[in-house]
Amino acid sequence: MRRVVGFAAVLLLAGCSSTPAGGNAPSSREAPGGIRVEVVTAGLTHPWEIGFLPDGRMLVTERPGRLVLVDKGQKTPVDAELGDVVARGEGGLMGLVVHPDFATSKRFTTCFNTDEDVRLVTFELDGTAAKRVRDPLRDGIPTNASGRHSGCRLALGKDGELLVGTGDTAKATASQDRDNLGGKVLKLDLATGQGGVLTYGHRNVQGIAVRADGTVFTAEHGPDVDDEVNVLKPGANYGWDPSQGGTVEDYDENVPMTDLERFPDAVPAVWSSGRPTEAICDAVFLAGGQWGDLEGTLAVTALKGSKVLFFTVTPEGGVHAVSIPEELDGTHGRLRGAALGPDGALYLTTSTGSDDKILRVSRG
Repeated sequence: MRRVVGFAAVLLLAGCSSTPAGGNAPSSREAPGGIRVEVVTAGLTHPWEIGFLPDGRMLVTERPGRLVLVDKGQKTPVDAELGDVVARGEGGLMGLVVHPDFATSKRFTTCFNTDEDVRLVTFELDGTAAKRVRDPLRDGIPTNASGRHSGCRLALGKDGELLVGTGDTAKATASQDRDNLGGKVLKLDLATGQGGVLTYGHRNVQGIAVRADGTVFTAEHGPDVDDEVNVLKPGANYGWDPSQGGTVEDYDENVPMTDLERFPDAVPAVWSSGRPTEAICDAVFLAGGQWGDLEGTLAVTALKGSKVLFFTVTPEGGVHAVSIPEELDGTHGRLRGAALGPDGALYLTTSTGSDDKILRVSRG
């Protein structure tokens, strides 16, 4: 049976005020048919991010601290300087972007936990070896000894800027502290590392998707309620504050994900899961004529929910409808990474920790 998703949470449609459950919420959409899922390769351990090289090969990060090249399903380890990666809890080797000029520079940038911080490091690939060439961000993003809420999602903006989603490291004051890089989305020059905070007030950004018009969407973990999809507005506050304005020292997760009472100017989510949460993760827009009426759909993976949610978004950035393809609903375990391949197919990574896979999803 095909599945559609109802909405039982506060939602924001572009140009409208937020609406309580049972109000003018986005509609469910009949789940798309003709979805085909193939296993590209297996035997991975918590693959986190896929980056496509110009020749079609995949460069894949594994959270324990490994890089792998995948070519026609065959895996080749990359000999890289990753000795300072600390894989603990939610942390480890995570985000990755392949530089737009990779054909000449051979460069890519990763994001990972160390004992001291969450670090951005740029590498240069030579065959199956990668050497460090620079750290784009000199002042590291904060980390948590347990690896909790490490964020670490990377994406390239429309103009080639580096977008970095960070977690609040389960520190109560981090998200609202503009001098702390936790609980933020950063915008940096990929070559120089210069830049700063784009948005703040986030809990744990796990996905960043950039639409063709440059609009940036994020996927974010809620506590036990309200995973969120957000549309970013430069300089905006997204309303997460477990310190309750600095009045409590403990990390109070009973506060709203978007606290409009404390922060009336905070930006509400364009979609919120309500209960139960799905632990939504990576996000990417489907593009190419092969997707038919799904072209322009925002695909978002879910860890706890073990599914992919297909969001129909409006030109203004609101969510019109959501559906879940039956072929990706509890069929492959926890799903984390999402990337659009040069062939237009959607590539996903599983995250069960044992014999994890890369999946190729296509239409028809």
